[in-house]
Amino acid sequence: MTVFREGDLQIVIDDALNARRFDDESHGLSHCMKAVDFIVELPEMYLFMEFKDPDNPESRPENRREFIEEFQSGGLDEELKYKYRDSFLYEWAAGRADKPVRFYVLVALEALTTFNLQARTQGLRSKLPVGAPSSWIRPIAEDCAVFNLASWNERFPDFQVSRLSSQP
Repeated sequence: MTVFREGDLQIVIDDALNARRFDDESHGLSHCMKAVDFIVELPEMYLFMEFKDPDNPESRPENRREFIEEFQSGGLDEELKYKYRDSFLYEWAAGRADKPVRFYVLVALEALTTFNLQARTQGLRSKLPVGAPSSWIRPIAEDCAVFNLASWNERFPDFQVSRLSSQP
């Protein structure tokens, strides 16, 4: 079992071949490449995970409002596109992108509706090359989706996320 903390969120990763924090200084290219927060290797695929936490109790209200505006307008999709592409390129150059890759984004914002999540998933899908043209051997991105905390924990029982400030 691996446990990571990202702000006020904690993820517990069970049954992975490898799980690592990627968005830190260890990859050595943070000056020119964006990075997803976590990379999880499973037997059949890699999961790239990005966490956004506008409901963090330590966030300032104006930052939360700005985030919501950027999220709803689709502006966040552009940032996420580069995080995925740069992370994929880094992993490919390191010889580790040898399995299908899925990109999942957790936006820990209670106010998100199913409609919001579907709209942002579609927005992100339009920015990434999900699937592959017939001339490719395999896709660059097999899948991507945006989740809130409840839908994440429902979809990923082996990768549960909890809010640290809510724990006794």
